[in-house]
Amino acid sequence: MDSKYTYKGIDITLDVYEKLTDVLELVSEHDGIPFDEAFRVFAPSHTYEALADPRTLMWSESAPFILDEFQRERAKKSC
Repeated sequence: MDSKYTYKGIDITLDVYEKLTDVLELVSEHDGIPFDEAFRVFAPSHTYEALADPRTLMWSESAPFILDEFQRERAKKSC
């Protein structure tokens, strides 16, 4: 089975999925929305795109850091 996410030859698929889950839980909690809705809000963002790209190393950051990046991105879009 091929890994979906690798970094320097190491399978980081589980790391990326767990980080995504952690971030979505924070978005859900912060916005007061269900987990599924948090995914619909987060998925089209540049922050999600960076998290899904192993080369950015976003997957190695903490979930609160990623939430902050997402909130900054949303604030820029609303201006």
